[in-house]
Amino acid sequence: MARSFIQSLPKAELHLHLEGSVEPATLAELSHFHNTPLATENNRYDVRGSGDELTEDDVKRLYSYDNFTGFMLAFKAVTERLRTPEDYELITYRLMQKLRQQNVVHAEVYVSVGVVRWRGQDFGPIFEGLERGRERGVRDFGVSLLWIFDAVRHFGPEAAAEVFDIAAKLRDRNVVGIGIGGDERKGPAEWFRDLFKKAADNGLRLTAHAGETTGPESVWGALNIGAERIGHGLSIAQDAELTEVLAHKQVPLEMCVTSNVRTGVCPDAKDHPLKAFFDEGLMITLNTDDPAMFQTSLNKEYELAQQEFGFTEEQLREIARNSLEASFLPVDKKMRFLQQIDLFVKT
Repeated sequence: MARSFIQSLPKAELHLHLEGSVEPATLAELSHFHNTPLATENNRYDVRGSGDELTEDDVKRLYSYDNFTGFMLAFKAVTERLRTPEDYELITYRLMQKLRQQNVVHAEVYVSVGVVRWRGQDFGPIFEGLERGRERGVRDFGVSLLWIFDAVRHFGPEAAAEVFDIAAKLRDRNVVGIGIGGDERKGPAEWFRDLFKKAADNGLRLTAHAGETTGPESVWGALNIGAERIGHGLSIAQDAELTEVLAHKQVPLEMCVTSNVRTGVCPDAKDHPLKAFFDEGLMITLNTDDPAMFQTSLNKEYELAQQEFGFTEEQLREIARNSLEASFLPVDKKMRFLQQIDLFVKT
């Protein structure tokens, strides 16, 4: 019964990396065209070289790690097999198909534009591929999708400026915001203060990964440069004042339970602060982060919340409402989706 309720519940996802949604079968398919030596968690390379294609089993091994460094290496391996506009069109379309299967009505999807530019690629044609995939997905599955362009914070402010400038130029083409991902320890939020202000002046919305692998000072930093939503925010639990501020201001938190356990930043699901944050009045949303790479889905995250933390159906409805209220959608579209939840409750 609970699974049926979660399946039917209209919901949005706000912390979702396109590259992390690539299923093993799709990555194996892409390796027919773009194959490189495969990094393993200890930074050594698999014997499979550029002439040997990956199999699904190879990708499943790639997606097995128990710390953040191992995850970053696997993410890098995925991006190395995304080269052409057609690749990005394919993975966008397949992501939207997966979202439709879970009754996800809206998603705001991070694209690692910083990685594309770091490889020296022209992002223009790739964006056209992204948009073709999105348009096909809207037509075939009816899923709403907006882009968030992600800069790699440890590449520094200059590289981020380029990403944010590209986002500003494409703001009228479903690019709604910018963010900073990557290694918090090597790229403090303060580096990006002026860039965030410029992005906001250009009409872009602001997100930041913070408090995932570092302490609460990272979340304070993100708030101080204007972040409207916080990705992860695990270490908020260490700072009572920060918790109070976030609850008072109702700053949305993009929580990703399975991701945090799989990367080792949270030892076990039962140790995750998700329920404590909810009980303290913080505005939490549930998300997958990198669903294929963590073998999860948004429905599974909702099921985990119910089974591990005892969330009631009414509380899960509240989280689903949060996910739409915290979205960067225009007010009229946001209200239409919220009405879907209200109608679902009445039935």
